[in-house]
Amino acid sequence: MTVETVEAAGRRRGADLLVEVLRSEGVRYIFGNPGTTELPLIDALTEAHDIAYVLALQEATAVAMADGYAQGARRPAFLNLHTAGGLGHGMGGLVNSQVSGTPLVVTAGQQDLRHALTDPLLMGDLVAIADPVMKWAREVTSPDQIPVLLRRAFHDCAAAPSGPVFLSLPMDVMEAMTGVPAGETSTIDQRAVAGSLDRLADKLAAVAPGRLALIAGDEIDSSDAAAQTVAVADLLAAPVYGSSWPAHIPFPTAHPLWAGNLPTRADGIAAILGRYDAVFALGGKSLITVLYTEGSAVPAGTEVFQLSADVRDLGRTYATSLSTVGDIRASLDALLPLLAPRLADRAEAYARLRAEAVTAQAERRARLNAAADAAFADPVIAPLVAAREVARAVGAQTTIIDEAPATLTHLRTFLDSPSTHQYAAMRGGVLGWGMPASVGFSLGLDRAPVVCVVGDGAAMYSPQALWTAAHEKLPVTFVVINNAEYNILKTYMKGQAHYASVRANRFIAMDLTDPAVDFPALAASMGVEARRVTRAGDIAPAIEAGIRSGKANLVEVVVRAT
Repeated sequence: MTVETVEAAGRRRGADLLVEVLRSEGVRYIFGNPGTTELPLIDALTEAHDIAYVLALQEATAVAMADGYAQGARRPAFLNLHTAGGLGHGMGGLVNSQVSGTPLVVTAGQQDLRHALTDPLLMGDLVAIADPVMKWAREVTSPDQIPVLLRRAFHDCAAAPSGPVFLSLPMDVMEAMTGVPAGETSTIDQRAVAGSLDRLADKLAAVAPGRLALIAGDEIDSSDAAAQTVAVADLLAAPVYGSSWPAHIPFPTAHPLWAGNLPTRADGIAAILGRYDAVFALGGKSLITVLYTEGSAVPAGTEVFQLSADVRDLGRTYATSLSTVGDIRASLDALLPLLAPRLADRAEAYARLRAEAVTAQAERRARLNAAADAAFADPVIAPLVAAREVARAVGAQTTIIDEAPATLTHLRTFLDSPSTHQYAAMRGGVLGWGMPASVGFSLGLDRAPVVCVVGDGAAMYSPQALWTAAHEKLPVTFVVINNAEYNILKTYMKGQAHYASVRANRFIAMDLTDPAVDFPALAASMGVEARRVTRAGDIAPAIEAGIRSGKANLVEVVVRAT
């Protein structure tokens, strides 16, 4: 009698089946930091030469790397964390991913369920821990469930509204044998065209030339609708504002109609939107505020129109004259031919507005450069100057990852690129995203050069990313903007005249001194070449040399404190 082998019977471990499914879903990288409960997966990767494990030295770093990869590659990323403790370490980064709507399949190894009754070490309720920041979370209880649940996870994390989902992977399930097939990847067209587009075209055309503004939300990036957004803006000759707290700038910053990002206070947003009779918001969550001010961000008398794939955000905070649900790219493709004939009789007025925008842009850039020139020779580098020199060195094409509050606003004003994918920032408000995200972006962009601009405070949340960048031999230039303080906090406190801190000129826990952080030494300890810059004229040459090197490097730029 012939004895049938496990291989011949088509049976394999749950971990091996999981790798089969990952391969069929096009996964190239697994981001993580392994522990005991993840070893079945690590073992299954031994012969999986087409899937690389990207090692992070801490789970929060692994989360941000996966987040950056998903945004750069424009596809879901696969993340594997270490049971309850590792999931806990990664929670701050997962908050960022939830707010940004990053499509992540998040997994964590779970203890062997056969001795869960004895409360073993490394056991935890992973589903309950993960649930608050996930679209959904569940535990796999049989290897036979792996194909359905894993493919469901890949689909659901990318479906609007996108965001992370979670699977707990018990060790015994990953070691158990199964004969179920891996199945096949589904093809799902999610680009639904919005309804009421003829009504929307009527309403937009009814707004007088020059009295309508567009708000370019992050959803334009995920929908790959930048070209359509430009076409609508050009047709209406409407200024385009970016989100107040963006993950991306999905409109070309070199375009004359680009008006910059909105401020983060409701009164500041209202002051801008009050110049217009109506605004057309593409994508949701574009008017995020940080500090409280009296009044609405949308002033009375300003009509709001919205287009988003996320029905939950339509009319959520501000009353709208018309909101419609649909994929932005597909919907704008359908809207444009409806809108064009309705505007034809005012072609000259729109042409005049477009010409005025060109002149205004040139004047705006001249004022910015004059201000930077005036401060260029200051003994300590001004943040405005540092931002101008970083933008000049990076140029129009290289991807920028930004988590440097001291220069962030300035840097955005100096960007001058035809690309709509050049810039990305941390949207969730949890520090430590920028450095590891830049590693993920480079991998997602097929190891293309990336420049990460990061504040000294933010850099200390995830410096482990330096090691992974060096280990993976990635061309990432880390630019640390060092003012030796938590600048954004101190600036806010100095604006509060009633604070005792202001009267005493004493700001507790906001100075990174005594001792100072030695960033070149920190970088060197992780295999990354570094240099410190203290003169404005040396910033651009140092960054340009870092990009040309083709490998991980760090440039510390010492700037003026508050």
